[in-house]
Amino acid sequence: MDKKITIGLLGAGVLVVSALIPVLAGGCSRADAADLALKSPNGQLVLNAGVDPQGRLFYTLADKGTAVIDTSYVSIQAKEGAVGQNCKVRKVSHSSKDETWEQPWGQEAKIRNNYNEMVVELAEEGKDLEKFAVVFRLFDDGLGFRYEIPKQNGLDSITIMDENTQFNIHEDATAWAQPWDHEYYEAYYLPSPVSKLDTVATPLTMKLTDSLYVSLHEANLIDYAEMNLTPEKGTTRLRSYLTPWSTGEKVFAALPLKTPWRTVTVAANPGALALSHVTLNLADPCAIEDTSWIEPGRYVGIWWGMHMEDYTWHSGDKHGATTENAKRYIDFAAANGYSGVLVEGWNEGWDGEWTMNGDKFSFTKAYPDFDLAEVNRYARQKGVRLIGHNETAGASRNYEAQMDSAFALYNRLGMNTVKTGYVNMMLDGKELHGSQYGVRHYRKVVETAARNKIMIVNHEGVMGTGWERTYPNFMAQENMRGQEYDAWSPDGGNLPEHTCTLPFTRALAGPMDFTPGTFNFNNKAHPGTHPQTTLAKQLALAVVIYSPVVMSSDMVENYEGRPELEFLKSCPTNWETTVIPEAAIGEYVTVARKERGGDNWFIGSITNSKSRDAKVKLDFLDKDATYTAKVFKDGFKADYRTNPYPVDIETMQVKAGDELALNLANGGGAAVMIVKNKPAGNPTAKN
Repeated sequence: MDKKITIGLLGAGVLVVSALIPVLAGGCSRADAADLALKSPNGQLVLNAGVDPQGRLFYTLADKGTAVIDTSYVSIQAKEGAVGQNCKVRKVSHSSKDETWEQPWGQEAKIRNNYNEMVVELAEEGKDLEKFAVVFRLFDDGLGFRYEIPKQNGLDSITIMDENTQFNIHEDATAWAQPWDHEYYEAYYLPSPVSKLDTVATPLTMKLTDSLYVSLHEANLIDYAEMNLTPEKGTTRLRSYLTPWSTGEKVFAALPLKTPWRTVTVAANPGALALSHVTLNLADPCAIEDTSWIEPGRYVGIWWGMHMEDYTWHSGDKHGATTENAKRYIDFAAANGYSGVLVEGWNEGWDGEWTMNGDKFSFTKAYPDFDLAEVNRYARQKGVRLIGHNETAGASRNYEAQMDSAFALYNRLGMNTVKTGYVNMMLDGKELHGSQYGVRHYRKVVETAARNKIMIVNHEGVMGTGWERTYPNFMAQENMRGQEYDAWSPDGGNLPEHTCTLPFTRALAGPMDFTPGTFNFNNKAHPGTHPQTTLAKQLALAVVIYSPVVMSSDMVENYEGRPELEFLKSCPTNWETTVIPEAAIGEYVTVARKERGGDNWFIGSITNSKSRDAKVKLDFLDKDATYTAKVFKDGFKADYRTNPYPVDIETMQVKAGDELALNLANGGGAAVMIVKNKPAGNPTAKN
């Protein structure tokens, strides 16, 4: 049963959540309390802030009268002093904004940025750090807040030792999270009560009630440390834990300072949570004036063959990245409408213990059996782009020393995308990926790439916080258990629940380079490991898991002559709008997307290890049109464990309001193309 809190009116119709707010002190009068209340534009979310008798700044949050976050304190501890621990309110100001901005690519073409803002300026007289502010922005789908510290008392910089930002969750909710220090965020998001969590990475997703879902994360992380969350033992009070430098400091900050936004996304169901725009709306606007060179697309790669041990990354008899093999992949891409070909292992440095010797990688010198210029020439002649691979093994300084010349070379040759990698738990043998050191490096890569008109697909990076809005050449990241685990993981591959969880956890941080699309489940290198899905689910994942650049994972010979390839070839990666008709975290999800600049829709529906009969009502179709639907669904006796391959392909006529019945096998799925029919009597009309 939902726990309710008392809602009342104070002053000029301002809502106050009286059950949650301590007695206001430190210079805040009853009239001040009205100024310290904030409502979302639709009035459903209510935030209150204040200072308690000890001078500690706090906030609370409620949704439609139900408590989300109880009294939570916010402060920063720097070597130069503390802010938020013994303060008085100097000034409170309110403002609003309502705008719509367009994305070059995304799950939606247009995003509404509508919020009410409250800036609380505080002071602690007689201290070096005596002035600071907390800015609260309240959207209909959540909250963002950040600290702002100006220059003052001769201070041009500070050293942050700790940030004590609290999220006191009202319920001991079911949470989905992964440990903050698991390598490259490649762990499962397993359900747990909030009170039983250890220190976890964000996004942290929670189900408070059947109609209240919450996710905690951050936005616009720039020159700062990543925020993790740790609970006070046995409670639901979470507090921030910033990833430290090797020397223990958290952040070296120049003043004035604006920290990243701390975010609380609030939704009535998992689908609404997955489609929230809080993170993107809090990121800085696009910094690239001309984005016409940024091109979403689908690609294949010389990659799966390495995992199958048919090829090697290093040079030798089984070298995968040869000129001849690259041209074979380019021929396949050109013949099947793929826009790019990824080639891993083309450059010098893969020989020996490369994971420990990243400083030996060259990003301009190819192995003798790979002609970089010729392969690029051949690709462009075929209407395909070569995607370069830059594995650094965590040697970020070596990479930075070569980036400008490497990216300039790629641009001259016609390459417009680079996949980066950092397979080493420490950058330069010393610093954590999520530290300020790492954040600075990854941002430098994205900005340098933008200057050279290069798109970036990043693996082993920091968790996404909306950089793709500011630099839309930052296309996707890994930071999860991807399809590669279905090639070599000793546990047999990703659990069926995993892909039913990712859209509501990791995906809240931005596009995922999951690389679905394996057709051949036989694995001679690791016989006990294979995709824990049916083939139809592999197709459906192309819609369910979002990325503007998507690799079909398998070796190209495994696609030849397969009718199921039609769906992957036809499925776009850039969308006008997205709807999620049904979802339950870890159990099932159905996603429908309309192509950007067209009239056609694509649907992916997946389930966990249990079979399911999904019924998808086509309310989102145009009401005055008819469509032809082509359905790729699990065939007779399909089962992810024993019989993953059967796929039935069925064509039917549909219209708005019809209901698609999709029978999903154990670990199965269905993928649907819905093409708008041309008007009768006008065969030349555009679809």
